Amino acid sequence: MSYWLEGLGIGVAAVLLSWVVLVLLARRLPPGATRELARFLPACVTAVRRLRRHPAVPRGAKVALVVAGLWVLSPIDLIPEFLPVIGPLDDVVVVALALRYAARRVPRDVILEAWPGDPRILLRLLGPASPDEAGEPGRG
Repeated sequence: MSYWLEGLGIGVAAVLLSWVVLVLLARRLPPGATRELARFLPACVTAVRRLRRHPAVPRGAKVALVVAGLWVLSPIDLIPEFLPVIGPLDDVVVVALALRYAARRVPRDVILEAWPGDPRILLRLLGPASPDEAGEPGRG
């Protein structure tokens, strides 16, 4: 039994050490798109947490956001996190889908207010504003 605990401890230590190394490397990235992409998942987690508490977000959107947040935090993934580049891909896709779902039900300014990163990345993810949000006459 002690071999299992020792192996588990080594595995957890290796994952934590790799996260620290990745965070340190991400902080050294030059300003630009690469740096913003490295900040995407942490920004998504922050936005989900902020939107979950906002009164303008309907219950269905909150549920989708919480599921996306739990997916990101879950150690069980479709693509293992330790694979470089493609590891966090399933997390990014799930969060992007949840944000797009919420964006159809929540005013755009509420989502932009909750987003801690570069708003251009979020606007690109959300797509064009609906006619109601753009100030054009909507469908009655």
